[in-house]
This record gives sequence, structure tokens and C-alpha cells, in this order.
Amino acid sequence: MKVNMSSADRIIRVIIAVIFAALYFTGTVPGTLGLVLTIVAVVFLLTSLIGFCPLYTIFGMRTKKDA
Repeated sequence: MKVNMSSADRIIRVIIAVIFAALYFTGTVPGTLGLVLTIVAVVFLLTSLIGFCPLYTIFGMRTKKDA
């Protein structure tokens, strides 16, 4: 796996993950939608940590500029 996410992309995903998790755990978004948001938050957090997004590969996208 080659890193295909820029640092800005990774930071934005972490921020979104924190917001989604907070919405669920504070009870603002309960039920099925809350669980879906939590799963999306986990996926965003994991892809941010490893710097690789499988969907970017499928669609031929890349936010990281080559050095």
C-alpha cells in the first residue's frame, strides 16, 4: 500500500471522525444512523492513520503530491 492521502486530507478525516463519534456518544444522533456514523468515523480514523484510502485507488484519485 502506497500512501495516497495528503496530510490535510488526513487531518480533515480525523476531525470528521471525532465529530461523528461525538454526535453518536452524546445521543444527538441515536439509532441506526448513529451506528452508521460511528462506523464511518472508525473507517475515516483508520484510513487517516495508515494514509491509504482504498476508494482513492479504485477511482484513480490521489491527494498526496509526489516528492
